[in-house]
Amino acid sequence: MAGGIAAAVPAALFVALAGTALHGQDSLVAGVGVPWGAAAALVLLGAVELWLGATFRSVLPTAACGVVCYALAGWWSTLENGRRLIIGDLAGNLWIYGIAVVTIGMLAWCRRYRPAQA
Repeated sequence: MAGGIAAAVPAALFVALAGTALHGQDSLVAGVGVPWGAAAALVLLGAVELWLGATFRSVLPTAACGVVCYALAGWWSTLENGRRLIIGDLAGNLWIYGIAVVTIGMLAWCRRYRPAQA
């Protein structure tokens, strides 16, 4: 179990950094900005959490990854102006609140990877 947590922390750091860098990307479609970067960052988070759950056959690494990623993104969104990495626009809100939604969804999904009780 400790190996799963040890793998989840650097994975969460990677997802938090990559997702924060990616979340601000958007495209104009019919004059409306579509935050595709936030959606891509959440897909990345879900993929990493799914990989952790399937590899270690436990929900604990998935939960640890989600908690660490959420804590880092939350911290980066509360820095003072000029240093803030995540602002309170649509993409920022999707990224911050989406972390919790994706993590809860992956926890429910990864329950199926637990070993059978004898």
